[in-house]
Amino acid sequence: QVQLVESGGGLVQAGGSLRLSCAASGRTFSRCAMGWFRQAPGKEREFVAHISWNGGITYYADSVKGRFTISRDNAKNTVYLQMNTLKPEDTAVYYCAADRKYLSDRPSRLDEYDYWGQGTQVTVSS
Repeated sequence: QVQLVESGGGLVQAGGSLRLSCAASGRTFSRCAMGWFRQAPGKEREFVAHISWNGGITYYADSVKGRFTISRDNAKNTVYLQMNTLKPEDTAVYYCAADRKYLSDRPSRLDEYDYWGQGTQVTVSS
């Protein structure tokens, strides 16, 4: 069992930066691939980024590539999402998710993940 708690969201101006954290409990975190997703009002939840169990492989949605960076610290049971050059269209609730596999077969699919956090709000003003 893995429990996930996101933090670091807030209000930021366009062009600014935020770093989200996702703290995990449970001894299996270091063996889990992790993902970040987001959901804007009235829209479906969408994939943002994915990282393998050891951080060696990462994937990004095209909309965030070059601006966002996913990383993890297994010693701290934490995965991060560094978000730079934020845009108003990045406004959403951001969720982290854990996949019990070392590397997800289909990292952009919601049903690939076994555990989800409660989300943290990110609002980017223009």
